[in-house]
Amino acid sequence: MLKSRFGRWSKIGLAGLAGVGALALAACGTPAGAGGGAAGGGGGGVEEDEIKVALVTHAAPGDTFWDTIRAGAENAAERNNVELLYSSDPDGARQAQLVQQAVDQGVDGIVVTLAKADAMAGEVQKAVDAGIPVFSINAGEDDYKDMGVLAHFGQNEFIAGQAAGEQFNEAGLKKAVCVIQEQGHVGLESRCEGLADVFEGTSEVLYVQGTDMTNVASTITSKLQTNSDIDAVLTLGAPFAMTAMDSIADAGSSATLATTDLNSDVYSAIKDGTILFGIDQQPFLQGYSSVEAVRLYTEGGYVLGGGQAVLTGPAVVNAENAESVAAQFDGGDEESAE
Repeated sequence: MLKSRFGRWSKIGLAGLAGVGALALAACGTPAGAGGGAAGGGGGGVEEDEIKVALVTHAAPGDTFWDTIRAGAENAAERNNVELLYSSDPDGARQAQLVQQAVDQGVDGIVVTLAKADAMAGEVQKAVDAGIPVFSINAGEDDYKDMGVLAHFGQNEFIAGQAAGEQFNEAGLKKAVCVIQEQGHVGLESRCEGLADVFEGTSEVLYVQGTDMTNVASTITSKLQTNSDIDAVLTLGAPFAMTAMDSIADAGSSATLATTDLNSDVYSAIKDGTILFGIDQQPFLQGYSSVEAVRLYTEGGYVLGGGQAVLTGPAVVNAENAESVAAQFDGGDEESAE
């Protein structure tokens, strides 16, 4: 029987954090405008002044995962009277330039991903030195504090990999391949390391070119054809899971497929048993919480998590608990990779 201990833990932890935050605000008084104003809500609060927040990610063109993060950020922006400026570039140096542009625009806060922290460090430090509050999301849990970033919102990638390894153990699988779609992405590497840490069988990393689905398909197919003893495939994003599904069929393999990160297609495949499980980092929460964190900081110096990483995952979604998250995926909320 498949269990979802990691998923249950992460959701309980998040709910507990929300409850603690609510109690803290009740005890200390809410930020100016929190009771209503331009963001909506009720109760005659003072209208909030609009602030400008830049969201700068390492999203690759066409990767729908970032649509979900952006949707969460836009939702929070609408509710908190925030003008949201979104930009992205998968190249670390060019992403750093986007951070500099945000500084030059005089934004009131920056939310940034740190998948390539070394490339980003200089420009992030310039933002901090300029007195702009910076929060990180999705990637950068090991680096954000050293860069002067106030807090980080995301899942612990190593723990996410461990969650996948435990699920494979419970399914009795023995040889796994962990498919990385972006070489050098520290978060993806950590997921595979977490898998190897707890998986009772053997695992290896398979690198594919994530921006070229033809390459992804042919590389996975070839690997399975030449290694017929592989009985588990873990992809690290929903689009790659759907491609891997075809590759498994094309290779004539009986390997079990699982993935980190979900979208509606993966969710449907979990329900019908084609995919064993998905590890959900809940990207909507990353976008929403980080933008709201900027508003809270500008209003009263509040820092969600007290400067510690705020975990949004991992949440294991499998056939046993799929109905509990149906609202996220039935009807179109799309989540996918990274």
